Amino acid sequence: MMILANTNETTLPFVKSNVPLVDLLEQYASIATELEEAVDACISSGQYIQGPDVCDFEQAFARYCDVEHCVGVASGTDALHLACRAIGVGYGDEVIIPAHTFVATATGVCLAGGVPVPVDIDPDTGLIDPQKIEGAVTSKTKAIIPVHLYGQCADMDVINAIARRHELFVIEDAAQAHGARYRDRTAGSLGDLAAFSFYPGKNLGAYGDGGAVTTKDARIAEKVRLIGNYGAHNKYEHVEFGFNSRLDTIQAAILNVKLPHLSEWNARRREIAARYNDALSERSDITLTKCATGNTHVYHLYVIRCADRDERLARLKARGIGAGMHYPYPIHRLPAYSWLNLPVGRFPNAEAFADTCLSLPIYAEMDDEQIQRVIDTV
Repeated sequence: MMILANTNETTLPFVKSNVPLVDLLEQYASIATELEEAVDACISSGQYIQGPDVCDFEQAFARYCDVEHCVGVASGTDALHLACRAIGVGYGDEVIIPAHTFVATATGVCLAGGVPVPVDIDPDTGLIDPQKIEGAVTSKTKAIIPVHLYGQCADMDVINAIARRHELFVIEDAAQAHGARYRDRTAGSLGDLAAFSFYPGKNLGAYGDGGAVTTKDARIAEKVRLIGNYGAHNKYEHVEFGFNSRLDTIQAAILNVKLPHLSEWNARRREIAARYNDALSERSDITLTKCATGNTHVYHLYVIRCADRDERLARLKARGIGAGMHYPYPIHRLPAYSWLNLPVGRFPNAEAFADTCLSLPIYAEMDDEQIQRVIDTV
């Protein structure tokens, strides 16, 4: 400490005041006693697979999303895969997705045997552009997966209307939208079914992988549960091809503790985003990602765009600001999806967004000093 006190601080990294992109330990500290009691009770029960905590969470999360059914699964990717399987996506079926999204959106389609069909995005929000969807519909199209990117909902009324015209299913990719609302309706209740992730960094995160499918349709819920339990309703009676995808009971216990805090945490994220918006809105070198009309954003990520993204990212990190990129490559530019044979330039809005997007730190436990430090550094 004596050495640090007598050293020119400008030559040192900001060791004592780093602002991470997300701080899971701060959240843990705020609810540590509740979490430890819940996990201890789960372990003491001896019911580690499909224990009562899973049922309790499924019921609570269904209520939170204003739907009748929630099925816990092993991950967000599994939730997308199982959602596709549950509505009958199979070999060669096409599923329309946004070109700008995390790779899991496309992965879930492919695991079911389908073909992801990317379309371009709205350049202001990063969300799928409904006006681009209808032109991508073919005789092979089975479903549309709008992604509620960064914490705000896609334009679901327009998307649902397109789906009805063409007799398509709508699967919400709500992995980043726990608690988001669209025209006063909750994410997870806006399509035929929805896929959620409980990856630790999500607004509602477990302490390991986890996911869920929500729906108002009992038949879809039962199909998801069947496929995720080796295709069996009863032990050893396997009626169709399935696999093992169940929400871990300990993770469910953790989620049961966290869920009652979610609305408060989301409200704090909106406060932080408002601070950022006020401070950065007049900057000519920064473009803010807009919140679409009618949306209640939950800001899983706070994303700006800037032409010098890579250089700015390096400078922020050098100054102790945990910025990131979500996501630097559109689906069609990933080597894993080169087989789609979609050329560079096909989706100009998605490509421009991917080349310029920059995520700033945002998490409910950020204090005012940290928020101001991000603003000053940016």
